[in-house]
Amino acid sequence: MTDWTVVAPKLERALEYAGGTHTLADVLAAVERGDMQLWPGRRSVIVTELVQYPRLRAARVFAGAGDLDELRGMETAVAEWARAQGCERVEGFGRVGWGRALRGMGYDETRVFAWRRL
Repeated sequence: MTDWTVVAPKLERALEYAGGTHTLADVLAAVERGDMQLWPGRRSVIVTELVQYPRLRAARVFAGAGDLDELRGMETAVAEWARAQGCERVEGFGRVGWGRALRGMGYDETRVFAWRRL
């Protein structure tokens, strides 16, 4: 069982960039339901979710926070798990710095995700 007192502060920092889409309680509930997957590291955390598009299945990295080197190392386990789930790709969106952080790992930076509050 994951110690949420350790994971929560890291996730809260990551959720600040989510634009108000989820609270920590929302993520916890989704993990408990099995809609999201929690990947705790020693100094980091990743949250994934499976996305079924009409033509392919993907594992989306919903949130990642903590030590960048550890996160990059954790990506291998996420990718292996995604492949076992029938996913054709791992995808994610985040702040601009993630594009630089993922260079050299086989990721294509193809889109910008932007929103405007109404």
